[in-house]
Amino acid sequence: MRQNVSSAAGLLAGFAGASAVILGAFGAHALRGVLDQRGTELWHTAVNYHVWHALALCLALFFLEAPQRRRTVAAFAIGIVLFSGSLYALALGAPRWFGAITPLGGVAFIAGWMLLGWGASRRG
Repeated sequence: MRQNVSSAAGLLAGFAGASAVILGAFGAHALRGVLDQRGTELWHTAVNYHVWHALALCLALFFLEAPQRRRTVAAFAIGIVLFSGSLYALALGAPRWFGAITPLGGVAFIAGWMLLGWGASRRG
């Protein structure tokens, strides 16, 4: 079971990192001249948080034991989807109400960092 949790979390971390690079490149090249200044800022913020939290997923793999790792990885993954995902969508023209999703992702990020710190402190 422990190996399955580590493997799934590792795949998720790799996917999060790769998708952050892909979306960053997409924004820099394919969306150049397509997005207005506000859209470009939103896209940049989304990629920035996406990258940092992909790295946070890796930290969880190295510093946490299985039960704590599962919760932490879930929080960071949910944060990436809700926070960065809603900003990507807004940059591409999603309705303004979509912005109400962004803070939920921020709360998931905060929970992930708190879980990471708590779990790492308990390792001894």
